[in-house]
Amino acid sequence: MADRGLELIGQLDAASDALDSVSIVLGGLRLTPLLVIKAGLLLIAALWLTNIASNFAESRINQSTELTPSIQVLLVKMIRMGLLIVTIAVALSAVGINLSALAVFSGAVGVGIGIGLQKIVANFISGIILLADKSVKPGDLVTIGDSSGRISAMKTRYISVAAGDGREFLIPNEDLVTQKVTNWTYTDKNTLVKVLFGTDYDSDPKQVCKLAVEIAAAAPRAIKSKTPNCILTEFTETGMKFALTFWIADPDGMDNVKSDVMLALWETFKREGIRAPYPVREIRVRGGALPVDTTIEVSN
Repeated sequence: MADRGLELIGQLDAASDALDSVSIVLGGLRLTPLLVIKAGLLLIAALWLTNIASNFAESRINQSTELTPSIQVLLVKMIRMGLLIVTIAVALSAVGINLSALAVFSGAVGVGIGIGLQKIVANFISGIILLADKSVKPGDLVTIGDSSGRISAMKTRYISVAAGDGREFLIPNEDLVTQKVTNWTYTDKNTLVKVLFGTDYDSDPKQVCKLAVEIAAAAPRAIKSKTPNCILTEFTETGMKFALTFWIADPDGMDNVKSDVMLALWETFKREGIRAPYPVREIRVRGGALPVDTTIEVSN
């Protein structure tokens, strides 16, 4: 509209000449206000069209049932990056900027990457590696350091891990490549649940194991085709220690499953007269009101 208005009053050529008369030469590139305005307007229009094309391609890729979630994310990122590069190249060429003239900036860009953009580049490359090797993908349940949750999104710089309690961890892609990652659903969602407990020495260990196995087998989420197992692991000062293991079909809510089984163990042991271990201390009092060498047992 500005061009149309200037054209109507016969000032378009004069304004163009004025904007083109001021220039800065960088290497083989001559920058003028007119060139910058044309390039900016063309880039805005081209990027808008590129965004529309990228969103359309993303919707079609996400609808495909033959592609895994990680491949879908990788394809979307590649398409967006490719369209962005082509758009910028076409827009600059359309306004008369020779792309070879921009080679003068390559040294500065390299220095910038070397000084301040190492982490950004590392996270970007790590994101491509993660998508290509399929070690993690959206929907996986993972543990990274002290953070656990389900991957809700994979971005260019980070992945988003939803903890299930309203928190969402944004973990840099580089951490997934360089640190130890536990993927609970990498090849199989079946998860082994381990419950540790103890009893005193008055209990029959064989009966304890039998009751624990029955309780685990009766758990609603326990896999019926895999028999639970209970073993005696240790004799301690206060009692015996046991380890009960059983399988569930999905790691989601594993802590709730463990809690339900432990509550069932408590109720059953209480009913059967099986007591939990507790420390016993002896106090020897010499002289005073009590007879010499009297032993008092104190239980905590």
